[in-house]
Amino acid sequence: QVQLVESGGGLVQPGGSLRLSCAASGSGFRINAMGWYRQAPGKQRELVATITRGGSTRYADSVKGRFTISRDNAKNTVYLQMNSLKPEDTAVYYCNAAAFSIVAGREYDYWGQGTQVTVSS
Repeated sequence: QVQLVESGGGLVQPGGSLRLSCAASGSGFRINAMGWYRQAPGKQRELVATITRGGSTRYADSVKGRFTISRDNAKNTVYLQMNSLKPEDTAVYYCNAAAFSIVAGREYDYWGQGTQVTVSS
């Protein structure tokens, strides 16, 4: 089993910055792609950014140029640096990891517990 632990959420003013972290722990797995999703009240969950083991990134159009996703493979940790934050960025942010189970011989998706990000003056 893989557990994802998030940190870094909170309250920030418009135009401010915040960095989210998500560390994967467990045994008998290999982390492949990782990413961040978010869900605002009354809205569908949407993909924010993804990153492969090799560092290739993809971003939602709404955050492109403002957010940066990165990872440290040695620490099994993914980060989301959020700059120029807008009220529209307010949502619960979820960490996601695609992990290959050595025992089962297949890939599973794992999710963090979610962390609240609120952008308000």
